[in-house]
Amino acid sequence: MSSDFSEADIIALVRENDTYPEQVWYTIAAFLFVVGCFQWGSFVHSKFARRRHYECDEETVTANDIQYKFSVRRIPLAIINFYRVVAFRWTLEIGQSYTLNMAEVFVTVAYIALLLIYAFINTTSVEGQKLDIIYWSNRIAMLASSQFPIITALGTKNNLVSLVTGISYDRLNYIHRMMARTCFMLLWVHAAGEIVSTPSFRETLNEDWLRLGITAMVAFSILIIVSLRPVRNDVYEVFFYVHFLGVLIFLVGGYYHTKGAYGSYWIWPSFVFWAFDRFIRVVRVVVFNHSYFGFKSGTGTMDAATELLSENIVRLRLRRPRHFHWSPGQTAYLIMPSVSTLPFEAHPFTIASFDSSLLSTAKPEGSGENYETQVLGSSAPFWKELVFLVNVHGGFTKKLKEVAVTKGKVKVFVDGPYGPSSDLGSYDTSVFVAGGSGISYTLPVFLSVIESVRKRKSSCKRVVFIWCIRGAGYVRWIEEALIKAVQLAPPSLTVSIRIFNTGSPLTSQYMEEDSSLSSPTEKNSISEQILTRKGSITSSMLFSLREVRMESGRANLNALLIEEVSMASGSMSVSVCGSQGIARAVRHALRFPVSGPTSILSGGPSVTLHVESFGYA
Repeated sequence: MSSDFSEADIIALVRENDTYPEQVWYTIAAFLFVVGCFQWGSFVHSKFARRRHYECDEETVTANDIQYKFSVRRIPLAIINFYRVVAFRWTLEIGQSYTLNMAEVFVTVAYIALLLIYAFINTTSVEGQKLDIIYWSNRIAMLASSQFPIITALGTKNNLVSLVTGISYDRLNYIHRMMARTCFMLLWVHAAGEIVSTPSFRETLNEDWLRLGITAMVAFSILIIVSLRPVRNDVYEVFFYVHFLGVLIFLVGGYYHTKGAYGSYWIWPSFVFWAFDRFIRVVRVVVFNHSYFGFKSGTGTMDAATELLSENIVRLRLRRPRHFHWSPGQTAYLIMPSVSTLPFEAHPFTIASFDSSLLSTAKPEGSGENYETQVLGSSAPFWKELVFLVNVHGGFTKKLKEVAVTKGKVKVFVDGPYGPSSDLGSYDTSVFVAGGSGISYTLPVFLSVIESVRKRKSSCKRVVFIWCIRGAGYVRWIEEALIKAVQLAPPSLTVSIRIFNTGSPLTSQYMEEDSSLSSPTEKNSISEQILTRKGSITSSMLFSLREVRMESGRANLNALLIEEVSMASGSMSVSVCGSQGIARAVRHALRFPVSGPTSILSGGPSVTLHVESFGYA
């Protein structure tokens, strides 16, 4: 520390280093509280809206009575829709893979501004030196250190922030990465400031506290690099290992580095939050997979069957663990010691099956044990089992594909379920848009809407299922479930299924060799599976239904959604799961003027958009 740094400066510095991080925490806590009020308020409102909807239905109020009539009473609804469009459908698009909505941009800019303001205010020394480097270089480190408990919490699956705000951990993951990268920047500014302002910096390199601080920053730097989306997408396993070790090294080093400055009390809560999350996850794994731990006789209850559906899609099926229940759209983490590099690797996948008896058929007396299979065919897994559709990339999924080629079985530990489930009971119209394996998300939610209408728990009048695929053979994955869903839909519910095939009608993807498999045995096995499927690629029964249409070429999502909005009244939900291109197209279609204030004030539908992204990143 500089020799001209007076005792008054030291007192002010210590006081501000204590109070400013606390004030930042109060600001963040207040923001989270406000967000939580809006989120939970919206949840409660949807419940009451559903009840009012039933009352209106009993009074036989028709859509034509309210549509296209200007009403001042709809001004609050118009304001809400204006906010939705600006916050979540106006986006900052960088290249083909990066998309940030304006809400994320606002939170990012506000958070960086908040930390920088507190870092550089009141940095004039007693001698009158403005922006004194000793003031801000020390304070900026304390501000960054104070953020690591919440950064750690946001990176866990079971955290208080999700409970307070009602926002799922996967949607908070962007905030986790953004805050970590902001603090990374601040800590390097702190390091540069210390080097410049400390004449004896070279001499202090021999001290343990400084060496630990440097080690922590090296680990943090490597962690930031591997957390970039291209790395996470291409080599997820590398990210997984480095993230685990890097965070541990950084937090331990940071704890001992800040201990001398009395700042370590900001670090140790991170270990508590991490340990709590791991404890909850371990308990879940033991409870749902207890047969592996000697709590139940018998083996193989969690063996999963694998099947290669296409060149890049593996279907994983396993018996549902006892007491394991999930809601449509939720995910589970799968641990496969025989497939993964490390035995405790956990990989997230959306549960593609439906935890309901909607697709079941009453079993007549005297029928055989195989009655359900004979009646339902391939739809049976969509309520009796846990089903996952896995996109094949590299690493873990590539190894899983090698098992699926031989239709082998793997031992699986299930951790979950995680994430929210969309409550669509109060919407008059529900539209689902999926690309390829995105049906893992949209199909269960689509089935849940039909079940809710059958049980009079939903006021939905029209449900639309749009699926964009690269070959007609994809239909075979879910054709029985779609047929059964259409057959079970009550007369009050209009069902429309639109399938858009951008590939060859003969499912050319089955006829291509997989260059990633060099073994003749593996290629022959794939060929056998192809030949087995060719005789029953699509079901004539499915396309004989008037509710189902299959078209060649890309879907014009803009025209399709504008058409659905023009036909709808009341409230409308749009759920999308697919590539960045599909998600962007849906967002663009539902901007102004389709969901603008003028449309709402004139009686148009209030549109809610839910985007579920591919992948963990």
